[in-house]
Amino acid sequence: MTSVVMIAGDGIGPEVMAATRQIVHAAGARIDWIEAHAGLDAVEKFGEPLPDATLDLVRKHRVALKGPCTTPIGKGFRSINVRLRQGLELFASIRPVQTLPGIKVPYDNVDLIVVRENTEGLYAGMEHVVVPGVVESLRLVTRDAAERILKYAFELARHQGRRKVTVVHKASVLPLSDGMFLKIAQQIADDYPFLEYEQQTIDHVALDLALDPTPYDVMVMENLFGDVMSDLCAGLVGGLGVVPGANIGKRYAVFEAVHGSAPDIAGKGLANPIALLRSAAMMLDHIGQRVIAQRVEQSVRRTLQAGVGLTRDLGSEGNTMTITAQLIANL
Repeated sequence: MTSVVMIAGDGIGPEVMAATRQIVHAAGARIDWIEAHAGLDAVEKFGEPLPDATLDLVRKHRVALKGPCTTPIGKGFRSINVRLRQGLELFASIRPVQTLPGIKVPYDNVDLIVVRENTEGLYAGMEHVVVPGVVESLRLVTRDAAERILKYAFELARHQGRRKVTVVHKASVLPLSDGMFLKIAQQIADDYPFLEYEQQTIDHVALDLALDPTPYDVMVMENLFGDVMSDLCAGLVGGLGVVPGANIGKRYAVFEAVHGSAPDIAGKGLANPIALLRSAAMMLDHIGQRVIAQRVEQSVRRTLQAGVGLTRDLGSEGNTMTITAQLIANL
């Protein structure tokens, strides 16, 4: 048994987490779930959306599965996700994006991974009022963080048998920060002659993805670019409801559904658990239960292909219970 911290979150979080646990248990996963809290649930119980106790549990057990969490707006709380990533040094956000059967989208054969630097850039939160009416926000880029994320992207490509790494930038506007990023990338690329390497500006990549995303394979970029591009890429294959996510550091890893908490449908049994389930499959692969992870992924594809019992966001009239039953039946 492997201990995994379970952060259900709020909104539809508890519903999709319960469904995910049921499915991975049916698939044969050997998991000992350790409950922790974040989001509105944690605000009610502990007075803050991300208690230190939750971070301490992740530090102790090293791996967590996290549902969607709401950060209260206008109440002095920073983003839960940003605090989690920075507090645990989860420097790499990994978003695999693949075409799935049964989902109607304009593109075929999409198979790419967005690798996003998770701890710096504008998300470092370094901003201040210069004079009334003028706010300055600093975009922090350090050599150590750049080397770390770029090395991770090339190693990911190598381990997964990928063919190409694209470094996404805007060096024409940001010649110092992105210029340094590109220089480091070139140095690292020289150690991977078996991988194709290219540099592309963020606007060029956005245009290419809209026209034809299939030439891209592994894309690595800084924090803000990665935030935008990872969601854009999710839209290429059906949206955030079917795309998994992971946040990886040297010691800790948090796997999460990247969609919102959808409070409008919370408690109605209408939530789609596939994004969190596929994130759990990534987690299972991470902790060495690879056969179980593959079984879960295959079940998702069979279920989407059959189109039976799917939730409304997937074009059917099913609910959380029916899609969960189908996913278990198709294991």
